[in-house]
Amino acid sequence: MRNLEGIQFQITLYIASDLANPATMKNRLCSMLSTIVVSITPILAQSECDGERYRFTSTYENVSVSEGHVYGQNIDALGLDTELDFDFYEAVGNGEANRPLIIIAHGGFFLAGANNGMDVVPLCEDFAKMGYAVASISYRLGIANLLDLENELIRAVWRGVHDGRAAVRHFRKSVEEDGNPWGIDPERIYMGGVSAGGFLALHHAYVDNESEIPSVIDQSQPGMGGGLEGASGNPGYSSDVAGIFNVSGALKDADWMQAGDAPLVSVHGTADGTVPYGTGSVALLGFNVTEVDGSATLHEQAEEIGLTHCFVTIDGAGHVPHVTNADAYDVTLSTVAGALSSWICASYPNQCGAYDYTSDIREQVATAVRMYPNPATGGQVTLSHSASDGEWTSFIRDAQGRVISEHSASGPQSTLDVSALPSGLYVIEVADWRWRQRLIVR
Repeated sequence: MRNLEGIQFQITLYIASDLANPATMKNRLCSMLSTIVVSITPILAQSECDGERYRFTSTYENVSVSEGHVYGQNIDALGLDTELDFDFYEAVGNGEANRPLIIIAHGGFFLAGANNGMDVVPLCEDFAKMGYAVASISYRLGIANLLDLENELIRAVWRGVHDGRAAVRHFRKSVEEDGNPWGIDPERIYMGGVSAGGFLALHHAYVDNESEIPSVIDQSQPGMGGGLEGASGNPGYSSDVAGIFNVSGALKDADWMQAGDAPLVSVHGTADGTVPYGTGSVALLGFNVTEVDGSATLHEQAEEIGLTHCFVTIDGAGHVPHVTNADAYDVTLSTVAGALSSWICASYPNQCGAYDYTSDIREQVATAVRMYPNPATGGQVTLSHSASDGEWTSFIRDAQGRVISEHSASGPQSTLDVSALPSGLYVIEVADWRWRQRLIVR
């Protein structure tokens, strides 16, 4: 507060010397008030960097979610007018007026997925508990011609980029025109995504020149126009972001990354058979679609050009392992949060890699959690936790991440009825334990 004390002393001197000249005194006071605002701003900004916020889920206990907020619209691959929306996550009691905003895009190969899918919802909830404002966005899905899959995928990515840019512009517009209803800092907007959402985020940040627009993009076609920014809504505002996070995504060409671009943090499994860990082909249903530069290649480029970056690999892991593996989830969440918080708070030590982002919950989960039988060949599956003696709720999600049933239990054990489920892959989740595991029903 030493600076403020000095300002107070100067104001006293000015008032004493200018009492005989009210006009001069008014001008001096206005000048001094401007100085006070400038001096207080960094002090207030630094107060949020308390060593816990933006890095630990213990910052806040509960999260509220509001769904279906429209941010734009455009024509999809099938020529249909599509409304674009987002779900908004914030911690209960987090009344900060200028919070960093994370915009996250789901996966699904631009064919499926949703902004309430299990690949993004747990991340949204935990980021909100750390103090971020979080928006999980929808974007245009669909491929018109499966016989031209390579070019169709490029077009799908381009639609997604346009939608993501409209989402960023929406939030800046809301600050300027609507009184900042989301309580965000327009200078601290971060974008990230999972799988296809990672493609969206990476191309959003690093395709920033008209010459980089793919040649297969016909801007005269419905839904494809608008140049770099697109026409999905909210023109007149910047779509720049302060940083990017990428989970199992890729960029068409790493050379598009240039010095001075947004910083990048990535998490990728070394055995990813869908999106290559390094340079290779994107695969769909066993077919190679197009060659891209995966996370390892991107971070080699980042290192070469001096871009701020953080890259963590999960050895032996396949595609988006955080969805079904609790340890991979811990690595993914803490890596991203550690990097983002380092960029936001200069007082925080640099964090690139996994850390314990919570206290006793993770230790509790490490005790014996059992689900049997798996695969399930009968009508029931038993779920137990030897350390649990309270109430808890389990969810069964389908392969798209949608909740198809919910089960309440009290005590260490619960029996789930899966007799009505068609054969296939499911995920059992217990949010209270931060635990999820794949279930096969035969």
